[in-house]
Amino acid sequence: MMAGPLASLKVVEFSGLGPAPLAGQLLADLGADVITVDRKAAPADPTDVNRRGKRSCVLDLKSDAGLEAAQRLIAASDVLIEGFRPQVMERLGLGPQACPDSLIYARMTGWGQDGPLAQTAGHDINYLALTGALHAMGDADRAPVPPLNMVADYGGGTMFLLLGILSAVIERGVSGKGQVVDAAMVDGVPAMMGLIHAMLARGTWSETRGANWLDGAAPFYRCYTCACGGYISVGALEPQFHALLLEHAGLPAAHQATQNDTAQWADRTAHYADAFAGKTRDEWAAIFDGTDACVAPVLTFSEAQFHPHMAARGTFVQVGGVQQAAPAPRFSRTPSVAVTPPTAIGADTDAVLEALGYDAQTRRALMG
Repeated sequence: MMAGPLASLKVVEFSGLGPAPLAGQLLADLGADVITVDRKAAPADPTDVNRRGKRSCVLDLKSDAGLEAAQRLIAASDVLIEGFRPQVMERLGLGPQACPDSLIYARMTGWGQDGPLAQTAGHDINYLALTGALHAMGDADRAPVPPLNMVADYGGGTMFLLLGILSAVIERGVSGKGQVVDAAMVDGVPAMMGLIHAMLARGTWSETRGANWLDGAAPFYRCYTCACGGYISVGALEPQFHALLLEHAGLPAAHQATQNDTAQWADRTAHYADAFAGKTRDEWAAIFDGTDACVAPVLTFSEAQFHPHMAARGTFVQVGGVQQAAPAPRFSRTPSVAVTPPTAIGADTDAVLEALGYDAQTRRALMG
């Protein structure tokens, strides 16, 4: 049986930060043989979750011998992942034109490979800002609030990089040819906004922050503070779920008829806030447990692993003393590989070079 659905895929990842390493980790979780090209050896770090399941090869890309070894490694791979600014790989002599035609060359950036900002530094918050998404996040009476770095870095970045890689793998099965995948966060974030764009076009979404169905304005789609200082999340959008919210929270049943009357929302939010402040988070969680009211306690990172549902599914695992996510998604016939702690940076250099055909003497020279 194959060890994961991607066990046949060979990936070379040029080490960096953020979305590209996560993409490599997720491919490794699904069985791909992911080899990172690193600049300098370092001890194993169990907290470097994005390195789990990968092998590491240290090469000096500024030397002719190191560059030649990198070219051999690329030629033996199906996919290359890099997350540098445009033209960095070209300057190293490892751009797409220097690689085999069958290679899928996956490039991860914030701004993309071209355009006025292509060579400019940026972070998740900046990419969200220029796509319009950040303006919609947070309360109406304060500046927008960044959603950690989940939306642009990992949603619009990592996930679209993976979509591009796997789409190109499928297409290569037809054409026999590789191609460059240009995954830009400023492209990926808008691609996830189909529902919002539809509501904007229909006139059912206001560009005023904190005035809409999904941005915290609706009393039935927001978080409330409980008696203990913790929070409860309420997402009772559909009428039948809204009715259950009213019933179990002891709120007026008459509110059902005017659920979507925005003129009522401010007063109802204050009313519901008073109601939820009357019990602790865990008391409310017990009241709504097993119902379809779409109410759930807001857990901290450390609490989440102990929730009965998360525990039953094994959503989180402890590896080397570090809490982290189990591989996702799940497969019935080719389950993902078991999660193990990251190895030391450079630990696999000798084995990788040997597989590329280097003799012992040359390997020692390359490894310094």
